[in-house]
Amino acid sequence: MDTATLLIWTIGPLLGIMSILFVFRIVLTWYPEVPFGKFPWILIYWPTEPLLIATRKVIPPIGGVDITPIIWFGLVSLAREMLLGQQGLLRMI
Repeated sequence: MDTATLLIWTIGPLLGIMSILFVFRIVLTWYPEVPFGKFPWILIYWPTEPLLIATRKVIPPIGGVDITPIIWFGLVSLAREMLLGQQGLLRMI
């Protein structure tokens, strides 16, 4: 198995899972009373919150709406397409 195939098999699912988690975070911004410290919400909160905290320092909530999950969903989707899409960098290697 070559390096590109190994990267495709590891990065692909990781970016897919992160995309799904950020979609959940986008939906959960509509429900601020969700207890993120309890199961199953901690499974969504724990892997995404470090990225969102760093982004909130640069882009604060606008009108009380946190847009950082939307930004990260876009970035993860872009990275996935650039690396693993039909014309992706890892596919061309």
